[in-house]
Amino acid sequence: MNQLNRKTAPAAKLRPERIIQFGEGNFLRAFVDWIVFNMNEKAAFDSSVVVVQPIESGMVDALNAQDGLYHLNLQGIDAGKQVDSIQLIDVISRGLNPYAQFGEYLKLAENPDMRFVISNTTEAGIAFRAEDRLDDKPAKSYPGKLTQLLYHRFKTFKGAADKGLLIMPCELIFHNGAELKKCIELYIEQWQLGAEFKAWFEASCGVYSTLVDRIVPGYPKDNIGEILARVGYEDKLVVKGEIFHLWVIEAPASVAREFPADKAGLNVLFVPSEKPYHERKVTLLNGPHTVLSPVAYLSGLDTVREACEHEVIGAFVRRVMFDELLPTLNLPKAELEKFANDVLDRFRNPFVKHFVTSIMLNSFPKFKTRDLPGLKIYLARRGTLPKGLVLGLAAICVYYRGGKRGNDTITPNDDPQILDLLTSLWASSDAGKVAQGVLAARFIWGEDLNEVKGLPELLTASIDAILRKGAMEAAKL
Repeated sequence: MNQLNRKTAPAAKLRPERIIQFGEGNFLRAFVDWIVFNMNEKAAFDSSVVVVQPIESGMVDALNAQDGLYHLNLQGIDAGKQVDSIQLIDVISRGLNPYAQFGEYLKLAENPDMRFVISNTTEAGIAFRAEDRLDDKPAKSYPGKLTQLLYHRFKTFKGAADKGLLIMPCELIFHNGAELKKCIELYIEQWQLGAEFKAWFEASCGVYSTLVDRIVPGYPKDNIGEILARVGYEDKLVVKGEIFHLWVIEAPASVAREFPADKAGLNVLFVPSEKPYHERKVTLLNGPHTVLSPVAYLSGLDTVREACEHEVIGAFVRRVMFDELLPTLNLPKAELEKFANDVLDRFRNPFVKHFVTSIMLNSFPKFKTRDLPGLKIYLARRGTLPKGLVLGLAAICVYYRGGKRGNDTITPNDDPQILDLLTSLWASSDAGKVAQGVLAARFIWGEDLNEVKGLPELLTASIDAILRKGAMEAAKL
């Protein structure tokens, strides 16, 4: 079997380098680079990606050993049909380690064709380090490295207005573009780079907040032999991802014209604000996850897929998603319903074994951020409480009691203060005391939820129903 490289894979193409990508990990290769690949194939984008290793130790050597090539295995359900595809992704031209190749790194700024910067340096990557210096080779932080690159480009092209870069971070923090821009501005000030450079950065460069969504399990070690037999190459960089993808970019139409993902039929949206899409994902994907998991587990089910395909628990999940959470969002109903149905397809993905116990880590804080806002909006708009969401909170309370489920020991995992509270409340074995005590915990909620009309009573009744007849019967709302 041949080692994968551009000599052994003649179908691979090299195109002009127009994109600098900070990060060589599984997510960017399975998401952004796949999107660029599709734009090249379907929208004449004609662009290659240069990967910059954001930390001193990384994978660029392995990437360069394969001339930037790798296979992507996408699996899941699309329009009700199972998909298990493999593609050779050829968009990465080379990788650079700025810690060993700082001169080559700066030369990227001298390329007149360079236009885009994309990154995923983890949530901690977008941070300002006061100890970074302009003459470091390189600055340690990602924003510091990027500022060095932008300043070199500014000097190289003497502040030409058409030589700015369009920057789209993919780090999983809200308003990632605004946070990155703030860091760059701090470096401009600390390094005293001057008013002209600052004005060029403000006028000619764009830093755009984005939201990314694709589950990427990574290297498929469990069936790598089967995949290599299918592709016919020795490939050490195979990456597996789900078929679903979404990239929301808070940027004007002019950026969309330069980055023509829509012409390639991709689920990439250019919008005035990513906030509603952030809320949509948290509400319709993370929100149902948080309440289905304890209800499913207490019903004897172990995975998200089992829960969604079960007659009773599946109906409970759909009620929570479509009847309780979806009406609390402020986007077109058809768009929300399509997203919710896509989420259900993802939950039912036969290729992903997602255990509900892994989701139940820190369930109370998750309920606060993912489900409590929807509960309050539902109550305000409908005048009643959403019974499915409250049952989910009740199931969390019962799960945190501990004990046994069959032969399995229930072991909640959360902040010690929360675990201590639930232990003391369950000592009474009184559903009402548990409900009121949980709702009164300001250190969890930031408020006393006993003041939410009807919530103490409904939570008490829901906990009692789970204790008396089991979670599955209680889920028949």
